[in-house]
Amino acid sequence: MTIEENAFGAELRRRRTAAGKSLGELAEEVHCSRSFLSRIETGQRRVTRELAQLCDERLDARGALLALVPDPSFERISKTVGAGPRERTGKLVKSSPGQDGSDGARRRDEFDRLLRRGDLSHATGDMREAERLYRAAYARADGDPSAQAEAVIRMARRWSDPGQVDHELLQWIRESLAALGQNGGVEAAGLRLRLNAHLAKKLAMAVSEDTAAGRAGPEQGARLARGTLRRLAVDGKDDEVRCEVLTECRWGLYDFVPTAESLLLSERLRDAAAGHDSAYFRGEALMALAIDQLRVGKVYSALATANQYRKHAADTRSVLAVWQQRTLDALLDLWHGRFEQAAAWIFGESVTFVERLSADLAVPADNLEQTRLGQAYWLLREQGRMADLFASGLADTVERHGYFPVWRAGLALALCETGQYAEGADRLVGFAHDTADFTRFPPSGWAVPTLVLLAEVSAALDARGGFETELREVVPGLRDRLAAHDGEEIALAGWPTVLVGPTARARGLLALAAGEPDTALAEFHVAAEPVRSSQPQLARLRLARARALRRTGRPGTDAHASRLLREALRVARAYGMAALAAECAALLDSTADA
Repeated sequence: MTIEENAFGAELRRRRTAAGKSLGELAEEVHCSRSFLSRIETGQRRVTRELAQLCDERLDARGALLALVPDPSFERISKTVGAGPRERTGKLVKSSPGQDGSDGARRRDEFDRLLRRGDLSHATGDMREAERLYRAAYARADGDPSAQAEAVIRMARRWSDPGQVDHELLQWIRESLAALGQNGGVEAAGLRLRLNAHLAKKLAMAVSEDTAAGRAGPEQGARLARGTLRRLAVDGKDDEVRCEVLTECRWGLYDFVPTAESLLLSERLRDAAAGHDSAYFRGEALMALAIDQLRVGKVYSALATANQYRKHAADTRSVLAVWQQRTLDALLDLWHGRFEQAAAWIFGESVTFVERLSADLAVPADNLEQTRLGQAYWLLREQGRMADLFASGLADTVERHGYFPVWRAGLALALCETGQYAEGADRLVGFAHDTADFTRFPPSGWAVPTLVLLAEVSAALDARGGFETELREVVPGLRDRLAAHDGEEIALAGWPTVLVGPTARARGLLALAAGEPDTALAEFHVAAEPVRSSQPQLARLRLARARALRRTGRPGTDAHASRLLREALRVARAYGMAALAAECAALLDSTADA
């Protein structure tokens, strides 16, 4: 039996099992015998469209099952997959010289069915199966560069390991671009735009020279993304082309444009996806929009978008979409101080998701593990349990991901918060040397949460005292890199993992470490606006303001600082932030003694 012939049966079994129905139960609902339905699932019998319709309805497949049954009246019509109500018709696979018409039609049908099945697998979150089908479609389209480009574009939508380039996909994309050559047709122009958009994103995934694609670093990816967006105005007449280019080019520019510009691209993508009936692009648009709304400090707008994504995840029933939705929920739980809810996901259901998806190779395991690790790290930090990071062995996992700068910054902070200040200072200074005083960082994207965490390290060393030499060496470079960022931005680590705080607070911490308490207070004033929805963040900001007030030495500031400390202490105790509470209490005691 060929790969195409049992598409319906395999999908029927998967959906029936996911719905918790036995063969007998479903057979009774669709008015056939259990044995007959079993033979359909195993590919021994072909299904009729009438029975497929019933199965589709009973399993709430929304047409996905029915799409796997060829309609005899349209068997020789090849359609572009996923184009929705604006479907284009045309031959994706041309007959090679010497092929008769029936053979060419059969190849077209097989290509289309493989592509459709791949899209269904991708929609449900099974990227491994989707890739297998897309590769089979690519092989079936041998001799037609346009059709093969469609298959490569589908493969390029897969997740790659964070912080690293996908060398295999880069090769696929470049070969497809070369095969299209100088074809001046409208379809070829659209395909080139889509391929270049994916190439831009894949190149921009690198976070260092060690993870880049040879001499083609992330900067080249960003330049290609900008050029592709300019071409979109000329060649991007098709809805699918617009959605694909905006999706991928936004990621290609993520580390290189201000957050406000990234948000504009997300809003364009949302509008384009609304005009194109594709669950894939609708999900991509909503997640991109939520991420950028959070980054610019529009937390309440992001909450509304997160609710829309929750509905999307429920409609698609994709385990991957559910994972992303629950991860976004946990991020918001951490921000709002709902630590018990966040812990239930991070140390409970999330583990099951990671094990299931990793075992099935549905997505690269590192994507899932780094996201879960990042949320676990931040929860331990908020609860004052950073020592657990080292006791549990999680610190070793952090160390293994040291090629990603944000993890190196996170480990330095963890060392400081567990009393290992000297080692934390060594790592901070080493970080500055390795990155030429942080000038090797990109202007935006992953650089922002990394800089904010390093500002936290500097603040911890400053509060401890005795590290003035190290701070004089490092703080000016950090301040220079953060100066370009709007103070109301919120640093977002991961895509998305945690909100580590507003850039204005980080700038204030660095000003305080540089001996400029009045500058620090001005920055903390700006930081108050983006954190109004987060009591834990407000408590940390009040502690920072109290430190700055005490350092001004002006009359009456001690009383104001004490009021801020008492309020921060109340919140820290209410939310179970043990380390923060202890720090506030110690400062209050020192004020009373003075």
